[in-house]
Amino acid sequence: MEELFNYIKKFGILNAQDELLLAKGMQEVRVKKGEPFIEAGKVSQRIAFVKEGVFRALYYNKEGDDFTRYFIYEGRFIGDFQGFNDQLPAHEYIEAITDAILLVIDLDHFKVLEKEIAIWPVLFARIHAFVVENKLKVASIMLNQDAKARYIHFLNHYPGLANRVPQSMLASYLGITPSSLSRIRRNIV
Repeated sequence: MEELFNYIKKFGILNAQDELLLAKGMQEVRVKKGEPFIEAGKVSQRIAFVKEGVFRALYYNKEGDDFTRYFIYEGRFIGDFQGFNDQLPAHEYIEAITDAILLVIDLDHFKVLEKEIAIWPVLFARIHAFVVENKLKVASIMLNQDAKARYIHFLNHYPGLANRVPQSMLASYLGITPSSLSRIRRNIV
């Protein structure tokens, strides 16, 4: 729980009573490798903080091929924030790449937090804005760099993650084939 509170402190301060209320309604949930946390087309009833594990956000094209949009790992919030907040269907899937442990906030508890903690709506808005800004920065980099530069950025942006995700998912995220990724890796070492 301490890691969660430290993360939240980047966006605003909760007093001890607020932290207790937040912790009281959170559930520790284990997610198995390959299980979805969010499913496209469904309205999410929960968001979570990743205590352990790695997830990926993805979508499917009309042919059924999946494409990795980004990765989420320890020390980050996970969920379809906009859909959760507005109770609208998600546009993408989020699935576990590894076995994982989440600290989950369901919609009912979230509403209690909004009511009982004065700073909570502002705090949540700041966290959401931070997540969106990071996604936009990464998307901009992905559009403006060649494959080798994208891979090097990935290594710097997600330290240690390259060894925790399957090569096919990493290649999908980078917008290249697994064989191209292998070639880039050989040339970097």
